[in-house]
Amino acid sequence: MSMIAAFYSGKSILITGATGFLGKVLMEKLFRTSPDLKVIYILMRPKAGQTLQQRVVQILNSKLFEKVREVCPNVNEKIRAIYADLNHSDLAISKEDTQELLSCTNVVFHCAATVRFNDTLRHAVQLNVTATQKLLLMASQMPKLEAFIHISTAFSNCNLTHIDEVIYPCPVEPKKIIDSMEWLDDAIVEEITPKLIRDWPNTYTYTKALGEMVVHQESGNLNIAIVRPSIVGATWQEPFPGWVDNVNGPSGLIIATGKGFLRALRGTPMAVADLIPVDTVVNLTLAVGWYTAIHRPKSTLIYHCTSSNFNPCHWGKMGFQILASCEKIPFERAFRRPYADFTTNTITTQYQNAVSHWAPAIIYDFYLRLTGRKPRMTKLMNRLLRTVSVLEYFVNRSWEWSTNNTEMLMSELSPEDQRVFNFDVRQLNWLEYIENYVLGVKKYLLKEDMAGVPEAKQHLRRLRNIHYLFNTALFLIAWRLLIARSQMARNVWLFIVSFCYKCISYFRASSTLKA
Repeated sequence: MSMIAAFYSGKSILITGATGFLGKVLMEKLFRTSPDLKVIYILMRPKAGQTLQQRVVQILNSKLFEKVREVCPNVNEKIRAIYADLNHSDLAISKEDTQELLSCTNVVFHCAATVRFNDTLRHAVQLNVTATQKLLLMASQMPKLEAFIHISTAFSNCNLTHIDEVIYPCPVEPKKIIDSMEWLDDAIVEEITPKLIRDWPNTYTYTKALGEMVVHQESGNLNIAIVRPSIVGATWQEPFPGWVDNVNGPSGLIIATGKGFLRALRGTPMAVADLIPVDTVVNLTLAVGWYTAIHRPKSTLIYHCTSSNFNPCHWGKMGFQILASCEKIPFERAFRRPYADFTTNTITTQYQNAVSHWAPAIIYDFYLRLTGRKPRMTKLMNRLLRTVSVLEYFVNRSWEWSTNNTEMLMSELSPEDQRVFNFDVRQLNWLEYIENYVLGVKKYLLKEDMAGVPEAKQHLRRLRNIHYLFNTALFLIAWRLLIARSQMARNVWLFIVSFCYKCISYFRASSTLKA
């Protein structure tokens, strides 16, 4: 019997960010392994004309919850959707809902955050810092609360090379940042952002560091732990391999490659691509919740959920595996409207040069115009190149994360819990994982039919030929201009032509003599 699964039975659990990628997998695992839990409260807003309940039904009817519907038929009755807006100063939760949360909640998983690297500082502070502060204030008033688990990121201190399981101080106190956002106008905030974030590469990592400081300063007597996952990717094993529903992380790179947008990648081949499957993060998070509630550590423990220490995979190897898998399982014709913004938050590497990939986009758009379709390639390529410049920081560096607490927790689990809540990435086969990832992007994210693979392969070859043709033309034009301007280049060209002519003449003469 799993001690972790038994712990969550009968519990009332609050999850923020439950409609996000990590939040959905967390809910699915809880319902599948602890179907006797009492209720899961999820904070959400109406979206795209859907009510809260309609959004819940849509989530539960998805492929991800297929097994849950079997083991927990009354799952609809165990989800309580509560209106909340983390952009609001008091989270916009009604008094009645607030009272219910305060009186009933046993465990809090705070997963909500903005993960946009180029978000404005004001918005990032509101979601990643102020909302965390407000939620901690609520948690301090929950008499039945047993554990508060804060999901941060392994890159919250990416300005360091070696990162320990500690909360590092920030140059400016979080409270001062929060207060300044209330009276500074947008223009001033934008102007001072580079000075505030200093050697952090973007507002996301900076505000996640601030959020950890808020947790440290305002935890009071709460049982709190922090989980720091690295780049979160598709599921490894649970509930099935390859499930993914957003374009963050490597998913955007896979789409761009599968659609034929990316052929040449440039980065640091030996830099570690610290990718971690989302189900691994969820298993560790649930184990941390159990350990924090049962053992009640005297201080806030930080758990790094990373792969580089146990099973590293470098960007060079991962890029090759993605390219190989996309050749094997290519995607359908590009420019499907629902995924026209695939470049947002994509972890990718930089093109060999912007011109050699931007110009073919113009050619392809011209082809689309001739065939009566709307041109989109240039716009998408511009977005991709802008995003690449933002993300170059991460694909050209490696970090070392200490994992003492994660290893300690693994040793505390029973053999059954190690099986049911497995977060040991040493067992992960990267080649198999990437193949399943590519297949999952095609099936679950793009919702493409596998019957369309032959046509997709033909489309991919066409895009590749356009790429090769343009690069050849560009080389010939550049060489022609060089010959026209340089006597040395002309001499080199004449030598090459003369040498080739002599070789051909020699082989012809040899063939004639043999005959």
